[in-house]
Amino acid sequence: MSLYENESIFQVLFVTLILGGGCAIMAGRGIALTWRNIGTAAIAMIPLGLAVRFVHFALFNEPLLQPQTYIVETIFLIAAACLSFRRTRAQQMIRQYYWLYEPSGPLGWRLRQDAPAKA
Repeated sequence: MSLYENESIFQVLFVTLILGGGCAIMAGRGIALTWRNIGTAAIAMIPLGLAVRFVHFALFNEPLLQPQTYIVETIFLIAAACLSFRRTRAQQMIRQYYWLYEPSGPLGWRLRQDAPAKA
């Protein structure tokens, strides 16, 4: 049993990776910018996974209720949203608290060596 019966690889890549992944990246960034937690970003991908599944159904006559495909797509969307969230949060911490934190890779931050000591 194939995950996508009636679609070519390019159709799957366009809908799931480009459309769905792009929305997940933007959602993860937006959630981070409003200082919510990463769990909110993960939960927000559940309805987005349903929307991606609907686009496959509407455009390419794929089965609408296909749990295995929905789970795989939603896991991908959660991963994209969480990476975007983490990248945005790292940028926020470094930009907003520049005297306290410095970059530690693309997804993290660390306490600066010259940071003020706790009182």
